[in-house]
Amino acid sequence: MTAAGNEMSASFLAAKQRSDATLAKLIENPAKFTMLTGDRPTGRLHLGHYFGSIRERVAMQERGVNTNIIIADYQVITDRDTTEHIEDNVLNLVLDYMAAGIDPEKTMIFTHSAVAAANQLMLPFLSLVTEAELHRNPTVKSEMEASGHALTGLLLTYPVHQACDILFCKANVVPIGKDNLPHVEITRTIARRFNERYAKKNPVFPEPSAILSEAPEIPGLDGRKMSKSYGNSIMLGATAEETAKLIKKSPTDSERRITFDPIARPQVSALLTTAGLVTGRKPEDIAEEIGDAGAGALKAYVVESVNAFLAPHRERRAELAKDMDAIRDILHDGNKRANAIAEETLDQVRSAMGMKY
Repeated sequence: MTAAGNEMSASFLAAKQRSDATLAKLIENPAKFTMLTGDRPTGRLHLGHYFGSIRERVAMQERGVNTNIIIADYQVITDRDTTEHIEDNVLNLVLDYMAAGIDPEKTMIFTHSAVAAANQLMLPFLSLVTEAELHRNPTVKSEMEASGHALTGLLLTYPVHQACDILFCKANVVPIGKDNLPHVEITRTIARRFNERYAKKNPVFPEPSAILSEAPEIPGLDGRKMSKSYGNSIMLGATAEETAKLIKKSPTDSERRITFDPIARPQVSALLTTAGLVTGRKPEDIAEEIGDAGAGALKAYVVESVNAFLAPHRERRAELAKDMDAIRDILHDGNKRANAIAEETLDQVRSAMGMKY
């Protein structure tokens, strides 16, 4: 392993140890913790989002953690040239959050663009990082390559923008996957440098800890990563008929006997993984049960299992969608609460910097 590889491995190990220690403290005393997480409104949420993050957000909310969810609408334009459908996407995110169990009385749901004071933190925060540090962020590089766009100023600086999201509400825990660890690390760096430079006696910001998700990476129905752009995702808000059609047309292979082998049989194994997640069963056991009945029987089992799992979500979602004005009111209330918090934090920042005139 190279020196850089060793450094990354050591960094991840330290983050994992910090994550485990933080989670233990959170379970013991959840009221001491503030969590911030969120999504870009680039489309509808799918089963991967549910098992990868939403389920854990609901669990944290129910434990008594101060939970906050940002709908990162400004981050849509980091790598896209249009905001077409953005309002519809934002409102549908709120519908899915609430149908999944997010309670707006307990969890603040808000949008980037509505919280001016949080975005204003970008200016002092940008002075605390170097251009080289921004260019080193591997997530920025991978997102730039995936988009096929030139590196915009917003994409380059969006880890700093995320630091604003996390720190304006003094979040001290951020649940993430391993890939997003560099964002939390740069947030910790910004918090530490701000406190050292401007607020040594009375630190303004906590240094947040990542809580690394234990959720497995959920494959799409074709065996690739589950992604809206691949068309291989089961949307939480899809109808039972749409879901059945998508699963039935998913590719498999020519071997009749069903076995779970993610390397040799990624497509069949993706279907088994999906069935396992929604039923709580081991994919190997499902494969053994279906055996020589073939791909048709496997798909029928997946359709039945997924639709049974999503039925309560869809029912709650349809009921909520009858009153979209109430959904807008929830967002407006979350934005109002977020603005009050952000303005107080910005006031503390300006005081620490001697910029209160």
